[in-house]
Amino acid sequence: MDDLAERLAWDIPYLTAETPGTGGLIRTEIADFIVDEVPAYEPCGNGEHTYFGIEKRGITTMDVANQVAQKLSLRPRDVSFAGRKDAHAIARQSFCVHNVPLETIEALELDNARVLWVSRHRNKLRMGHLRGNRFTIRIRNVTQNAAARAEAILETLAHRGVPNAYGPQRFGSHGDNQIVGYHLLRHDTEALKVLGIRRPRRRMFDFYISALQSSLFNQVVAARINAGTLDTVITGDIAKKEDTDGIFTVEETEAERVRAAGWEISATGPIYGSKMMRAQADAGEIETRILSATGIALESFRAVKAQGVRRPIRYNPKDLAWKMDGDDQLVMSFFAPKGSFATMLLRELMKTEDVR
Repeated sequence: MDDLAERLAWDIPYLTAETPGTGGLIRTEIADFIVDEVPAYEPCGNGEHTYFGIEKRGITTMDVANQVAQKLSLRPRDVSFAGRKDAHAIARQSFCVHNVPLETIEALELDNARVLWVSRHRNKLRMGHLRGNRFTIRIRNVTQNAAARAEAILETLAHRGVPNAYGPQRFGSHGDNQIVGYHLLRHDTEALKVLGIRRPRRRMFDFYISALQSSLFNQVVAARINAGTLDTVITGDIAKKEDTDGIFTVEETEAERVRAAGWEISATGPIYGSKMMRAQADAGEIETRILSATGIALESFRAVKAQGVRRPIRYNPKDLAWKMDGDDQLVMSFFAPKGSFATMLLRELMKTEDVR
């Protein structure tokens, strides 16, 4: 078990290791962490689906969905949303129900949440129907020279990108969800019994498999940081176009490195799966080596219906701004694309391992 934990472990190096962090504390108060969802589209004003915006404080997205479902006599799955937002925060996001009168939604009284607006649209709001999230974060008790450190770190991240790794919340409170996923992939019921896991329901089954995929992706990100190639491309990379999301295999390395430096493209890493587009040459060698070290074959993902996908290994923190508020508080704001973790930027900035 210890050997397996080591093979599935990930340790993301700091991209800005040469600059000490600001230290400090986040989420001291709920208002210190504000998340505004940026939708992929605005409701058009007509259609059979009722869209509404919610501001929630200190509760999860599912808490809101369950409250709405109960008050409207619906099933929780009948209340949809584009993404899950932090619980210990003020978060504003969109929800959707089918064919409920606007005035009924406007009259909802919710615990720790309130309705901001109501409209209609022709299609249902589904998970992933968002561009990303805009964060406004206050860091308290930063070091005395936090301003100079923040300026150097954030300038580097704006230029090179933020490591697009998965945060620790993906791996559970004990940090072992990926180990459960490994045994589920291999149908090792005896090892699962040792972990106290019986055959989980499909949703949790997929979550554990995703944790396994995430830990392997994080290993690829770590390898690219160590090699100094997080913010560029190497031969055989599968690169993603920043404007269209189209992907292609890198062949003319020098020309594509110019585009990567200008934030036109970014290299991607593998969310390993049976139908994943595979990197070639130098990039493919890295990805094959990391998967082989676990003893997992790519075809093993077919049985659990994990097709795989490509994920950028960095993200662009757009509209990045910051200021000092007094001597020991730093306030910053930035946009992160969907699926990216704000905590990865905070980790680089603060360099405290308890960032959550």
